[in-house]
Amino acid sequence: QTLRDALQSVLVQLLDLQLVGKQIHWNVVGPNFRDLHQNLDEIVGIARKGSDEIAERMRALHATPDGLASTISEFTKLEQPVTTEILTTDAVDMVVKAIQSTVGVIRDVHDPVDEEDPTTADILHQYIADLEQQAWFISAETRRP
Repeated sequence: QTLRDALQSVLVQLLDLQLVGKQIHWNVVGPNFRDLHQNLDEIVGIARKGSDEIAERMRALHATPDGLASTISEFTKLEQPVTTEILTTDAVDMVVKAIQSTVGVIRDVHDPVDEEDPTTADILHQYIADLEQQAWFISAETRRP
């Protein structure tokens, strides 16, 4: 049950990261639009691949993943973006925060998962690294030395 609950929590965040990423992707405007627009698709791709891998890992462990919209809505930790146009600089802040929130959940469940199943913990490691790299890429858009 511990392993199932931990993976379900990660699944919800990854599914919502896809949705948040696409919402921002569709509505972003302003300076450096094209690069950010394309980078958002990279993030969505990582989240999509991760959600599928986590859900399939849950099935391999005889747990049933729940990716219903109502479940995502109830259990997401991600702030929801606006439904209007989003200036690129604001979009950067929003998506970095969404990535950090997702990674925070993965890190929170990591140790209990590692105790139950080190193989699954290895999967979590890769998504932590991939998403943190994306947060760095995106945040560099607005950082100043």
